[in-house]
Amino acid sequence: MYKQNLYSIHTDHLDDKKVKNKNKHKKYDYGYNEDLDCVVISKDGTIGNIYEVQGLKIAIPKTPNKVYGSEIKKEDQVFTQRERPESLNRIKSIYDFKLNKENVKEKYYKYINEEFDRRNDGYWFMCNGTKTYLTGSHYMYLNWTKIDVGAPDFRQANKIFFYFWEACKADPRCYGMCYLKNRRSGFSFMASSEAVNIATTTKDSRFGVLSKTGADAKKMFTDKIVPISTNYPFFFKPIQDGMERPKTEISYKVPSRKLTRNSLKSTDTEEVEIGKGLDTTIDWKNTGDNSYDGEKLKLLVHDESGKWERPDNILNNWRVTKTCLRLGSKIVGKCMMGSTSNALNKGGDNFKKLYYDSDVTKRNRNGQTSSGLYALFLPMEWGYEGFIDKYGYPVFDSPQKAVEGIDGEKIHTGVIEHWENEVEGLKNDSDSLNEYYRQFPRSEKHAFRDETLNSLFNLTKIYEQIDFNEEMVSEGYVARGNFSWEKGIKDSKVSWIPQKKGRFYISWVPPKSLQNNVLEKNGIKYAGNDGLGAFGCDSYDISGTVGGNGSNGALHGLTTFSMVSDVPNTKFFLEYVARPQTAEIFFEDVLMACIFYGMPLLAENNKPRLLYHFKRRGYRGFSMNRPDKLKSNLSKTEKELGGIPNSSEDIRQAHAAAIESYIEEYVGKKSNGYGNMYFQRTLEDWAKFDISKRTAFDASISSGLAIMACRKHFYSPTQKRKLKALDFSFSKYKNEGIRSQLIK
Repeated sequence: MYKQNLYSIHTDHLDDKKVKNKNKHKKYDYGYNEDLDCVVISKDGTIGNIYEVQGLKIAIPKTPNKVYGSEIKKEDQVFTQRERPESLNRIKSIYDFKLNKENVKEKYYKYINEEFDRRNDGYWFMCNGTKTYLTGSHYMYLNWTKIDVGAPDFRQANKIFFYFWEACKADPRCYGMCYLKNRRSGFSFMASSEAVNIATTTKDSRFGVLSKTGADAKKMFTDKIVPISTNYPFFFKPIQDGMERPKTEISYKVPSRKLTRNSLKSTDTEEVEIGKGLDTTIDWKNTGDNSYDGEKLKLLVHDESGKWERPDNILNNWRVTKTCLRLGSKIVGKCMMGSTSNALNKGGDNFKKLYYDSDVTKRNRNGQTSSGLYALFLPMEWGYEGFIDKYGYPVFDSPQKAVEGIDGEKIHTGVIEHWENEVEGLKNDSDSLNEYYRQFPRSEKHAFRDETLNSLFNLTKIYEQIDFNEEMVSEGYVARGNFSWEKGIKDSKVSWIPQKKGRFYISWVPPKSLQNNVLEKNGIKYAGNDGLGAFGCDSYDISGTVGGNGSNGALHGLTTFSMVSDVPNTKFFLEYVARPQTAEIFFEDVLMACIFYGMPLLAENNKPRLLYHFKRRGYRGFSMNRPDKLKSNLSKTEKELGGIPNSSEDIRQAHAAAIESYIEEYVGKKSNGYGNMYFQRTLEDWAKFDISKRTAFDASISSGLAIMACRKHFYSPTQKRKLKALDFSFSKYKNEGIRSQLIK
């Protein structure tokens, strides 16, 4: 059974006296509300339910008493376009309207005013028994936008999209949205609709369009924006300068404003002279890092931003266009960015960084995300065509009885089952499968799947495990926390403390009998569980770096194959990828983990401070010697500290081969289920691993060392026996003639 986790609805605040009082007097302002830590998108001074979408809380208006469609039977309550009076279709401009007789105009005042109200304030209607709110932008998209298939459908996913977008517009801290979408989601049409909607009500402003190429931006402009503008009713659309269907720029000169009886009664056109017009334009630019550099924009529509290939760079372009949306510290424009992602080496990596820099849960002291944008991802199952019922809800699970779709067709299969069938059919074609994941992602990880062509490891197996882990991690297979000395006494016993923000992730805790198993010989402490598992570590020596951009310290724990029933076989049980404030904290973390599990450590010795830390505290016995050399052949430093260098090409190749063989044997789908490698960060690090730049992959370094430590017998050198020729000193004689002669 599918569990919806796209959004949650909060209602507790509605019982608060302060909220009730402010609602009564309509005191809520459009924008960010610090008291409730939410963005109010209501324009009538009230708030109702608060939707939380991807960490952003959005307050919609209070539910009104009267809602359109209340008198209709529940099963017939669907969104329908409002029918336009036939005679209004023949009126092309405000001038034509004013030429009509007063009794003719009188019939349309109410209709026109209501449309302006819906455009500004939004619209409530009954949907299968539920009072449903649409933002003004969403209403304009549904009721007044022409798309490639005619009129748009009402979809619950788009309702959430427009809530989120309205919050981006309302929030003074926000530059706009970074929407990670799936194919055929309708983003291009929704963004085009919004560009026309805002442009026709805004004076002295510029609206821009960018896409993955200049040709794509032009196509969006000519095939979407221009037709939408052309099909607007006269009371929404200002008169354009120039051609009716321009190729490069729409220029609005005559203002679009709310028509009232007083403004329409007069036949005087002085109020709408061109000289007092909007002076607002919509245009497009060729793709480039400096597109729109130096311009001031009210809205930037950024389509297909995840597909900018070299030499173009979406990160560089956003640094430029971001300045087009602000004056000093004040944000005066917004960006509507949306795209599926290309493969990482084809522009996807830059878009991925921009998307994660837009996480609303991670803000700077100014209250802004790193990029200034707000990230939104809607899983494919929410908007996949052919699986939306007539109320706009996705048919997630296969129904027992056919469901009527939004197009009138019957739906017999759930979208999840359909998607899984497609995935199963592509299992033997890794690149086609990953392309399908990117086009129709059910998770952010799907959306950023990479091609398998250039990967050192088996990406198919890695991604199979990642997908499997999505559910396993949420079910408690991985715990988070820290280790600490009991009663704060160092070199005593170590305890595991679960913590939400802990640095350690673990998937197995040893039984009490195996915890803190430390042996001492001649004053040196050794791992008591040596043979049951080992740790690998990628350390660092310097506590901080300029700018704080140093690499993380990484630690991984792996069990060996053993006959001990309480110990899982060949399983990664611990992951640590962090950089605490000081190196000493990291060293102590590593030491406590080794003691708690009673297992030895194989660490890189080119950064020796960690190994000196172990030695000074009496734990030299926990530090493994390099397994590829006999003890007699170790250098003086290696004998003193242990560890393994990372400078040898043989070691690097052996390290990569160790990870590769582990993935082939223990990761991904097996005949009897899936592997038990539950650490997502490590799997993702393996997927990106580049042996020529290995120092950038902390998790891969430490996990590979853990594998080598557990398979040390694979690398043990064999000592060749030198056989000395034996001289038995037998005398040899030359037998010629009558008497033999001794050969000397």
